[in-house]
Amino acid sequence: MAGLRARRARRQRAFRWTVLVVLGVFFLLPLFAMVEFTTRGGGGTWRLLVDWPRLSATYPDLSAGIIASLGQAALTSLLMLVLLVPTAIWVRIRLPRLRRFVEFICLLPLTIPAIVLVVGLAPVYAWVTYFLGGSSLTLVFAYTILVLPYAYRAIDAGLSAIDVRTLAEAARSLGAGWTTVMWRVVLPNIRSAVLSAAFLTVALVLGEFTVASLLNRTNVQVAINFLGKSSATMSVAVSLAALLLAFVLLLLLSLLGGRRGVAPVSTRKE
Repeated sequence: MAGLRARRARRQRAFRWTVLVVLGVFFLLPLFAMVEFTTRGGGGTWRLLVDWPRLSATYPDLSAGIIASLGQAALTSLLMLVLLVPTAIWVRIRLPRLRRFVEFICLLPLTIPAIVLVVGLAPVYAWVTYFLGGSSLTLVFAYTILVLPYAYRAIDAGLSAIDVRTLAEAARSLGAGWTTVMWRVVLPNIRSAVLSAAFLTVALVLGEFTVASLLNRTNVQVAINFLGKSSATMSVAVSLAALLLAFVLLLLLSLLGGRRGVAPVSTRKE
């Protein structure tokens, strides 16, 4: 019996290692191919990529797309946090019956294909262009909708890890107002969840192509698409750099999730 268990355990370990090796080859081989392709000829592509003045002069559309994507990521993260964090906290504390409805609204973009969403947003963006101009930063409104499901899940998980109602009642009993409860009692306890939502937002915005392309706006993915028609090496290098940046952000997200804990809350009346 013991020998049968040992053989079964060895087969399971061999199966796990086989799966890991296959997945490693499947995911890492394209990355190695991209690195090899972009380093042909002495690696001048990467030297140009890290030399911002030369890159801006050589590929002005690419530099404009990078700047636009960074601005979109920052503004989308800010708008998402301003809208979602107070709403999620308020629903948890004061309107628990609306939690399922708010969750349904926030998860709804997952069920709508991006191209269908663009068809609905196109008339809206005609008015956005009329009032705010055709800046690529106006994509922030569409991107905030796209990232709602992921950001909501991250923030909701953080709120589920603490007893929000008890913390709020304790703070209120000591004379704190609702603004103080949100920003000085609840928010410090969900710092890691808020950072996770922000990192997910940045990663999603930097990798978005469909909405920007169909709405005729600029971001780094649209710039990469156009650059691929004239300089395939630089296009692949920028794609690889964007992929590595998204990987680093998700790695930071996992590290923050592993260190998630409840911060001590002061109950002393000021």
